[in-house]
Amino acid sequence: MTGSTGEAARKRLFIRTWGCQMNVYDSARMADVLAPLGYAPAETAEAADMVILNTCHIREKAADKLFSELGRLRVAKQAREAAGGGLVLAVAGCVAQAEGAEIAARAPWVDIILGPQTYHRLPEMVARASRAAGAVIETDFPVEQKFDHLPEQAASQGVTAFLTVQEGCDKFCSFCVVPYTRGAEYSRPAAAVLAEARRLVAAGAREVTLLGQNVNAWHGASPGGGSWGLGRLLREMAEIPGLLRLRYTTSHPRDMDADLIAAHRDLPSVMPYLHLPVQSGSDRVLAAMNRGHTADDFRRVVDRLREAQPGLALSSDFIVGHPGETEADFAATMALIDQVGFAMAYSFKYSARPGTPAAGAPGQVAEAVKDARLQALQALLRDQQDAFNRSRVGLTFPVLFTGPGRHPGQIMGRSPWLQPVHLLGDRSLIGRVAPARVLAAHANSLSGTLAAGEDDHPGPPRASLRAEEPAPA
Repeated sequence: MTGSTGEAARKRLFIRTWGCQMNVYDSARMADVLAPLGYAPAETAEAADMVILNTCHIREKAADKLFSELGRLRVAKQAREAAGGGLVLAVAGCVAQAEGAEIAARAPWVDIILGPQTYHRLPEMVARASRAAGAVIETDFPVEQKFDHLPEQAASQGVTAFLTVQEGCDKFCSFCVVPYTRGAEYSRPAAAVLAEARRLVAAGAREVTLLGQNVNAWHGASPGGGSWGLGRLLREMAEIPGLLRLRYTTSHPRDMDADLIAAHRDLPSVMPYLHLPVQSGSDRVLAAMNRGHTADDFRRVVDRLREAQPGLALSSDFIVGHPGETEADFAATMALIDQVGFAMAYSFKYSARPGTPAAGAPGQVAEAVKDARLQALQALLRDQQDAFNRSRVGLTFPVLFTGPGRHPGQIMGRSPWLQPVHLLGDRSLIGRVAPARVLAAHANSLSGTLAAGEDDHPGPPRASLRAEEPAPA
């Protein structure tokens, strides 16, 4: 992660981040709050004076991965101390929140354990750790909002940037730990979000992705009193000069209101790509998950979105093997995937999270059954992703160029549908939007060539966005 301290920098900071984009954002802000203490970025943990492991509790075996990394860092910490130096070791994020006491017991060489709501206190924790015997543990949910205590100055995130607008969750899905590790839903005030967005643009961002555990549940206090929904926030952000593209993630089907759907129709800067987790296509499983919607509710939301923006591409999340899932339930999920069509998706086997309702539910599905279902589901999703990528071949559309490619003379960017696009071009295009013609589709990216006319565009032309548009012969 990055953090600039100028000539005063004498110490090095390395942050390893697991999990979602919100963790990436949190890691960047941790670097920002530590910059005044003289911490500048290190390339490796071995070169650092402080290492932060920013954890995620969503993925399977998250704690196992953490303790494996802590074992490796223990050796590095001992070697540093034997040489007369020191290494401050911190564990942050959702695993720290949920399992702080166990981390302190199993890895007593960890200096700081902090939850995702307390990283604004890191400078104080570092000072306390230098005096304390044993770990400094901060895993409460403080009354003050951390966003009110973060520095306004932040290191540049580059051409594309993340901006957290909402945290926490009130949905209490049966399988999920987020309400317990991130707390209740909180929406940042609109003025604070807009101010941070303007700072990101001033630092070079041309695309901003709004983040939240349930981002479309955002209802922030408005500058004139009352509150706005996410659709209104997007409309205000679309007026920021230099901000060319807008995205948001992760959304819940229950919170896709009419104004937000209309924003996809009305705002060219809102990209035609949406991550909308459904988890299952079975109403029985969705009820057991406490999702609060049916499969047909999801289909109706998708229909409304595609009516508003015919070129919309969807990604989603799927869990197979939730307790009680039958072959008929799994078949309903496969049918929903086949009917809706997804450009990309994340899929997982159900794994129990301690303290969640599903962990102790009857009807736990055998691992071999979950394995077989996951393989079948991922094969279908892979076919859909490949088909969507191939449908882009022959099309010309605006690409936001984000950096150099892997090969000499190559630059890379993002399509409106978030696909990486590689082509030959001058680095002066980085930070700009220019039309590109796609020549080939790959498993996870596209390649092509610059098209005629390289003027900046605020967003994709509507005529070229239809997912069903065939590639020219």
